[in-house]
Amino acid sequence: MAGRINDEDVKAVRDAVPIDAVVSDYLQLRSAGGGNLKGLCPFHDEKSPSFQVSPSKGLFHCFGCQEGGDTIAFVMKIDHLTFSETVERLAAKAGITLRYEEGGYNPTNQRGERIRLVEAHKIAAQFYVDQLESPEAEIGRAFLAERGFDQAAAAHFGVGYSPAGWDHLTRFLRGKGFTDKELTLSGLSQEGRRGPIDRFRGRLMWPIRDIGGEVVGFGARKLRDDDNGPKYLNTPETPIYKKGQVLYGVDLAKKEIAKSSRAVVVEGYTDVMACHLAGVPTAIATCGTAFGGDHIKILRRLLMDNGSARVIFTFDGDAAGQKAALRAFEDDQKFAAETYIAIAPDGMDPCELRLAKGDEAVADLVQPRTPLFEFALRQIVSRYDLETPAGRAAALDEAAPVVARIKNSGAQHEVAVQLAGMLGILDTQFVVKRVAQLARWARDRGGRGPAPQQSRPPQAYAEGPPAPSGPALTLRSPAHRTERELLKLALQYPQLVSPAFDAYGVDEFTAPPYAAVRQCVEEAGGAEAGIAEPQAYLARVLDAAPDDTVRRMVTELAVEAILRKTVDEMYAGIQLVQVRLRAVDRRIRDVQGSLARLGAGGDPQHLAAVQNELWVLQQYAQALRERGSDAL
Repeated sequence: MAGRINDEDVKAVRDAVPIDAVVSDYLQLRSAGGGNLKGLCPFHDEKSPSFQVSPSKGLFHCFGCQEGGDTIAFVMKIDHLTFSETVERLAAKAGITLRYEEGGYNPTNQRGERIRLVEAHKIAAQFYVDQLESPEAEIGRAFLAERGFDQAAAAHFGVGYSPAGWDHLTRFLRGKGFTDKELTLSGLSQEGRRGPIDRFRGRLMWPIRDIGGEVVGFGARKLRDDDNGPKYLNTPETPIYKKGQVLYGVDLAKKEIAKSSRAVVVEGYTDVMACHLAGVPTAIATCGTAFGGDHIKILRRLLMDNGSARVIFTFDGDAAGQKAALRAFEDDQKFAAETYIAIAPDGMDPCELRLAKGDEAVADLVQPRTPLFEFALRQIVSRYDLETPAGRAAALDEAAPVVARIKNSGAQHEVAVQLAGMLGILDTQFVVKRVAQLARWARDRGGRGPAPQQSRPPQAYAEGPPAPSGPALTLRSPAHRTERELLKLALQYPQLVSPAFDAYGVDEFTAPPYAAVRQCVEEAGGAEAGIAEPQAYLARVLDAAPDDTVRRMVTELAVEAILRKTVDEMYAGIQLVQVRLRAVDRRIRDVQGSLARLGAGGDPQHLAAVQNELWVLQQYAQALRERGSDAL
């Protein structure tokens, strides 16, 4: 039976690993004011950042898709891990030794599948690195040297060598406690006639890491003529490796990509190495597949889609490279960044260019000059005889729909004008109108439908946030707006509302989602419990949530900015008074209704009790209006 991780150790992991440091491994964060950070949500597509992180509270929340939680919840969601796997990974990062209950800790049978597979890859990567020093690997060292990579370069990128024998790595990993099932599932081994054998043999090895820096696969380069396999052999699809969702070098490039708002997409592992060594540390590459939508999602989170973001594609100058560039252009509109293409005049790739002309030539190559749309259009136009009216018309027929796909109307118009120039059509407006007509037809065929819902930053919620559950919440309602603000204060500034808040009943919150959050705070020990240990308090509130809907509402309120810049006791007192006063006024109306129903013929004793309650309530309401929080 798998042991449960000790609760104190889970808390230690939460406290030891800052949420902003973890989230920054996956997306770029910028200041959102009030000590919070913001970025593009990794859990849904969006054009403006609605994802916020509160380092002081250890929480994140997306105001677009409503995902939220603490550091553990973030890693579980983004890397598809179990709770135990996530705590184990974060504990390893923080250097915390975990204790396991119900029978202690046995790493062989208690660690999750993903953790085991990642650990196998980590050990394999070091095994390959060690093998690069062996006499057999001389052919691999020579390959690297011929391309300008010394021992330091190989070490920086973790390049290694897989021995030519059948099962060197398989036997080594068995000795480390891995089962044959785990080795074949990982893609490091494959079934042979007499059991598992190494998948990679006699090849130069590049470790492929995910954005968090963990090895999830390998790219293997053929070195010998008697190797009948493909030139490059990659890890097959596994539970931890999806080739369409990884970018080689992104672990090394991510910080510089975020800092410079620029990414360079190259074609191969040696091209990434050449670019980084030549002073272009933003270079990354796909792993044996075309650049696609999932790759774009990774880059967009790092680039944050600000106005100065640039993506530069480098492709070989041959037909295959040009075809790859056109494929990249098909997804161009998924970027908010501007996209460019860089092709060396003599068709060399960055690795060849560095060898032939040095580092400066590589750095100069990737300076953004030719927009990707311009390259794509020129490739189309070059196939036609523009000296004839028929050739120009045919080129326009193929190129105009490409321009019509550009979503930004201003950019679409500008590119249409450039297309007219490429074609030599003097009547520019004719081309512009043709493109606009095609764009309208495309929209009509697709059906306009309702306008897509766009993510809104927290301040836009003043016009009404989406309802997490129950009746629709609307902050046009003063009651909902004040209840929301008071709950935010109770979660973010418990010292300003305690102990008064803890005397408030759940029924004082009219919106069911807010009432549910109030109940969670009560079960967590009340706002008073949040004064000494804010993060532990928030964790207890989240643990008290009955379902994910309420949990998301807790993180939303814990992260959302307070509506006033100066948050003090006076402001908190106003919210406390308003929520209580509305509750008292509602009770007054209920009691007045009871009196009306009793009438003059009711039981005198009962009538007197109801009249007395009404008088007390009216006096309390008057005191709240006159004395404010002093009357609470």
